[in-house]
Amino acid sequence: MTTAVVSVEPPAPLVRGCTSTAASSASTSSSHRVPPPRGRRGAGAIRASPASGRTEGAGELPTPLLPNARRRRLDPLWHGGGFSLGVDLGDARTGLAIGRGITLPRPLTVLKLRGQKLELTLLDVARQQEADELIIGLPVSADGRETPQSNKVRSVVGRLSVQAAERGLRVYLQDEHGTSIDALDYMISRGVKKSARDVKSDAYAAAMILKRYFTSEGQGAKIVLPKQSELQDKLILQSRQDADI
Repeated sequence: MTTAVVSVEPPAPLVRGCTSTAASSASTSSSHRVPPPRGRRGAGAIRASPASGRTEGAGELPTPLLPNARRRRLDPLWHGGGFSLGVDLGDARTGLAIGRGITLPRPLTVLKLRGQKLELTLLDVARQQEADELIIGLPVSADGRETPQSNKVRSVVGRLSVQAAERGLRVYLQDEHGTSIDALDYMISRGVKKSARDVKSDAYAAAMILKRYFTSEGQGAKIVLPKQSELQDKLILQSRQDADI
C-alpha cells in the first residue's frame, strides 16, 4: 500500500474559550516519519468490557489515569505529562495534530491508511512526537447522541487502546461535534486557499478536537481502558514514572 501524507503549517497561539470541530480519514505506512514537535492488580482493578474497552469519566479515575489537561488544572505545580496527539478518524483519511495546551494545537499530517497499519502508524507518530496520550474525536449528533459513525470509531479505539497501553500510552475519546465547521472557519481566517483546504481539513479538524480538549481542561475526555488489569497497572506505573522525570 502507498503511504500518503499531507503536511500542514503551524497555526497561531491558543486563545482560550473557543469551540471545536471534526472531520476524518485513514491510510499510510507505519514507517513514515513525521517532523518532530516544537505486577498485576487485585480485586480493585479498573475493569473494561471485553469488546472495545470501557470508557470512564475523569472524576472516576485514579490520578495517574487523568488526562494531562485535567491534571494540570487540578495541580498547577504538576509539570509532568508529554504532548497530546489529536486524532480525527475517518473512513478514508485520518487527520493528526499535536499540542500541549500552551499554544493552539498544530495541524500535523493527514494519513490515508486503514486497519492495523493505521493503528500502528498512530502509535509510531505518538512516539515520534513525544506524546503520552491520544485524544480521539468521537462523532456525536447535535443533541449529544452517538451515531453509526460513533460505533466505527469505538471499534478502532478499542483495539488501539490495548496496543497503546502496551507502550504506556493512554487513549481518550473527546466529543468532536462541530469541529469540522470550526476547522473550515479557522482555515478561511488564516487565508488557506480553497484548493488546499480539501487536503488539509482533516489535520485542522484534529487541531480543533485538541483545542476543545485543552479549553475544557480535559473535563470532557473519557479514557478507554483495556480490559486486562496488568495493562491498566502499566498505564498507572508509566504515568508515575513520567511524573518523576
